[in-house]
Amino acid sequence: MTDCGCEKAKAELEEYLHNELAKQDAADVAEHMDNCADCTGEHLVGLALTLKVRSACKETAPQELRDAVRDRLANA
Repeated sequence: MTDCGCEKAKAELEEYLHNELAKQDAADVAEHMDNCADCTGEHLVGLALTLKVRSACKETAPQELRDAVRDRLANA
């Protein structure tokens, strides 16, 4: 493994957060974050944001709103 550097780690952070990188690329980003406080901080912010969005997306829209959207889509 090789330290990929800040530029690559930050460019691939979103994919890393969602486990969408190839195994070697993910390992390189992880190794870099082990040694870089700045990138680790960005990773933690991204992780917190991702978890918050996932939590918010679990809420269900009121039935009345869902029916209105379906009606508009059906009549579009």
